[in-house]
Amino acid sequence: MTKRNQAVGAYGERCAVRHLIEAGLRPIVRNWRCPEGEIDIIAWDGPVLAICEVKTRRTEEYGSPAEAVVRAKARRLRGLAARWLAETGTTAEEIRFDVLSVRLPVTGPARVEHLRGAF
Repeated sequence: MTKRNQAVGAYGERCAVRHLIEAGLRPIVRNWRCPEGEIDIIAWDGPVLAICEVKTRRTEEYGSPAEAVVRAKARRLRGLAARWLAETGTTAEEIRFDVLSVRLPVTGPARVEHLRGAF
């Protein structure tokens, strides 16, 4: 991944966190990593623990940001969530997997679409 792509992704994650906070969620972890991968954001939505994948795009050339979350990615995120829960001892009434699509237009502010329970 190029430094430019890393910068775009980091900016998209900051936009996503701001969106989550404005929507009433409480982010508790960002960029949790283990050898198997990374969880972008973990947040509480009341009693629900939301495991959030953030996808940021400057163009729609390769499809919408959410389309990048394919079955294999969803499966890996479920495994990462299970590992995080086990390692931290966190419990939740419900766990939900969300996707935040961040679009960065040439001009104007970023647009964030929050798909709750995406998979």
